Amino acid sequence: MRNVLLIASVALAAAAGLSGCAGSAQPSAGGSSTATPTNPCKIDDFKVSGDFGAAPKVEIPSCKPTDELLVKDLVPGTGAEVKAGTTASVNYQLTTFSDKKILDSSFERGAPFDVENVGQAPVIDGWNEGIVGLKEKGRRLLVVPPAKGYGKGGQGIKANETLVFVIDGVKVTPA
Repeated sequence: MRNVLLIASVALAAAAGLSGCAGSAQPSAGGSSTATPTNPCKIDDFKVSGDFGAAPKVEIPSCKPTDELLVKDLVPGTGAEVKAGTTASVNYQLTTFSDKKILDSSFERGAPFDVENVGQAPVIDGWNEGIVGLKEKGRRLLVVPPAKGYGKGGQGIKANETLVFVIDGVKVTPA
């Protein structure tokens, strides 16, 4: 009986401690909040490391995904520029925002992906819009909202998922 009371007391104490934290938005000792972030992400909130041509390391921030397409050149590039109608040969890595997992990577496959007829290519809208202006030897970060990605889901992507791409411009071929 004594063991049962001890176990019950420990369980009640643990439950009381946990219930005091439920829904709390108080910062922890480290200064971060346990509440759902309400500030929309900005492009500079995302951290990317690694050199052009190598698989990048992407750090997904603790902020609310934005509904806007975010674009940032990490390496400006020195070659031909992707324009509507051109073919862009690129390497890319896709990281999902919600679970911070790498879902796809041409870097890992060792073969670039060709985007033919940029602007009208059979890829997500976020790519048709977001790779215009990328130059050969350039590296770009794209944060693609669901409306410009896979929306309701598909291709192994969850519904309403924000997509984080790092894209290297390997070669641009005129139309």
